[in-house]
Amino acid sequence: MEPIAKYELVRLANGAYSVRSLAEKETFHPVVGPLAEAEALYVNQLKLRPRLASHAGQFVIWDVGLGAAANVMAILRASADLSCSLRVISFDRTTEALGFALKNSQKLKYFAGFESVASQFMQAGRASFARGNWELCAGDFPALMRDRSVALPPPDAILFDAFSPAMNPAMWTASLFADLFRRLDPLRPCAMPTYSRSTMLRVTLLLAGFFVGVGHATGEKEQTTIAANSREMLEEPLQPAWLQRARKSRSAEPLREPVYRQAPLSQASWDALLQHPQFR
Repeated sequence: MEPIAKYELVRLANGAYSVRSLAEKETFHPVVGPLAEAEALYVNQLKLRPRLASHAGQFVIWDVGLGAAANVMAILRASADLSCSLRVISFDRTTEALGFALKNSQKLKYFAGFESVASQFMQAGRASFARGNWELCAGDFPALMRDRSVALPPPDAILFDAFSPAMNPAMWTASLFADLFRRLDPLRPCAMPTYSRSTMLRVTLLLAGFFVGVGHATGEKEQTTIAANSREMLEEPLQPAWLQRARKSRSAEPLREPVYRQAPLSQASWDALLQHPQFR
């Protein structure tokens, strides 16, 4: 009996190809395509090249949501001519989407020049490249963040690319982002872009301890979101006027359980937002 297909290749309106998860009914990088979105959302927004060029020691990137590895390929391509040591840690439950993408690498195109690195990673769960290493941390990401016995190097940048809150609410809860924030080194500036611009997400990040700003457009959305443990890393931090938008929103209260729902801000969340150093 033929195995049940979990992914399919889809051609986007602009002609680029991407991968669609049949279980989640979601397409990775659905408008501008994998490479263009990864470059806009992560490489450019993180100012990756200038940060790497001036960085002393090893630069650590957490890739949260390996998926089909388009984000990591964009990072490797953007840093190929730089001398900074790089350590990339990808988090996901499975490498199945990457395996599917590698079988369709000619149409997807974003593996070009790094096929051997991706194949080595797929086979061994780790790979070496000219300036560093790429490794897999497999398992349930929220559980990994909670488990303090799991030692992980604090990141300098995080690529947060989980499935949507409606499809994967466990990856968007208040406790997950609070646990993630506690993993950061306050003396090591770290920025984390993600594709969502929702009020719920921005409130969740603020209450977890992050400073939060408006992120760059990606082609699909006029805004995204970027969070950091240092306000100075944000080009356009949310201003106090945004608080009134959050207070009026019918979908602003963070998810306290891994079940998707929409709710207005509670009084406790509102009071906590007012005390956030970003708005004082």
